[in-house]
Amino acid sequence: MSQDVNILSPCGMLGYGFPEESFRRGMEQQVHAVVVDAGSTDGGPHKLGAGVSIVSRRACKKDLEIILGACLPGKVPVIIGSAGGSGARPHVEWTLDIIEEILREKQMSAKIAVIWADFTQEAVLDALGQGKIVPMSPNIPQLTEQTIRETASIVGQMGHEPVLKALEAGSEIIVCGRAYDPSPFAAVGIFHGKDPGLSYHLGKILECGALCAEPATTKDCILGTIGDDYFTVRALNDRRACTPISVAAHTFYEKDHPYLLHGPGFLLDLENCRFTEQGPGIVRVSGSRYIPQDKTFIKLEGARLTAYRTFVIAGIRDPILLGKLEDVENAVIAQTKQYYPEIDEQDYRIRFYNYGMNAVLGEREFEPFRGHEVGVLFEVVAKTQELASSICATARSTFLHYGYEGRKSTAGNLAFPFAPSDIEFGPVYEFSIYHLMECRADGFPIEIRQGGVQDGEAG
Repeated sequence: MSQDVNILSPCGMLGYGFPEESFRRGMEQQVHAVVVDAGSTDGGPHKLGAGVSIVSRRACKKDLEIILGACLPGKVPVIIGSAGGSGARPHVEWTLDIIEEILREKQMSAKIAVIWADFTQEAVLDALGQGKIVPMSPNIPQLTEQTIRETASIVGQMGHEPVLKALEAGSEIIVCGRAYDPSPFAAVGIFHGKDPGLSYHLGKILECGALCAEPATTKDCILGTIGDDYFTVRALNDRRACTPISVAAHTFYEKDHPYLLHGPGFLLDLENCRFTEQGPGIVRVSGSRYIPQDKTFIKLEGARLTAYRTFVIAGIRDPILLGKLEDVENAVIAQTKQYYPEIDEQDYRIRFYNYGMNAVLGEREFEPFRGHEVGVLFEVVAKTQELASSICATARSTFLHYGYEGRKSTAGNLAFPFAPSDIEFGPVYEFSIYHLMECRADGFPIEIRQGGVQDGEAG
């Protein structure tokens, strides 16, 4: 019987925040590593394309101050997955800058491993030429050379292998570029000789923080413990508890198959898993199977700039206008296009979102409108920012003064909560690469550096 391995997940995303009391309680359990996910594609391609973080710098630093302050003195490794949100070089460097600032403020030093996840256009083109790239799903088009050359930011999701190497090198802080979410967690269990199936299944649960507990949240801590043929999870806040149902339900979270989970170079088979209550608020899981695959495919993510956006938010309360809102909006679009016959209609798009009426489901909305007011968000997406703002201004003024049948007042149809009413959003990105690429599992470069206060600098 080997020693159990304890992994502390402070929250579902670095910068989301967590109760410090929960974290301190977890650190009392002889933790082998603190691992926190920092990224997602849930918010769309903008963060990757623009090179900006999902969370604020202030929030990220607040979380890291607590984590590093507690872990480094006791030599507990800290692992950050998908640093900065999208895990590309700008996001990783943003995270490293925060870490360096904290280390110097606290007069601390640390051995830092940086695992880069960026892929050059040339590397992706070479893989495409060798037939090593396939779409993620049937509705994603085949990748082309033109698409690759138009995509400036490309990352790949690493598995556990490079994180394992960084742990073997004695790294105290491991900052990963884009990573398969469970991989940084799984690497800890595998590093300590635990079953990879259990390690990955636990990672799948821990990466969302206390979302597997009741009441669920991503803003609290969870502790995972891996034994020889099982793992357990438990919340670290007295107000939350893990149950067999909550943990089993989270196993199904974000999966396209009930019990099969594909990862880089493996298949996780959870068909025969058992979820039992080991004690109050503690759930024991067994039966997870790790099945290595003949080839390693990693998920590539790339974002390219496609347009620029300007939008307006306004309120409507006139029941006469609300009764014919979509007709008026279509008329506004038509009049705007008529005003600019010299502009190719392919160069811009006008869209209306009627919140309170059908903005969420659109044409699939099945509930009749019963409200007394609607919030209208209309956007213009165009080839340039100047064009987007010009078209939006015309659409806004046309809508404001549009003379629909039965109108009682000519003072204006829209109530604007802000001035100026027109908001220039800026660049718009799309996921131009969302494909699987065959590559080596260790094809992610690792850089070892010494961070913080160096010898002779203290004081």
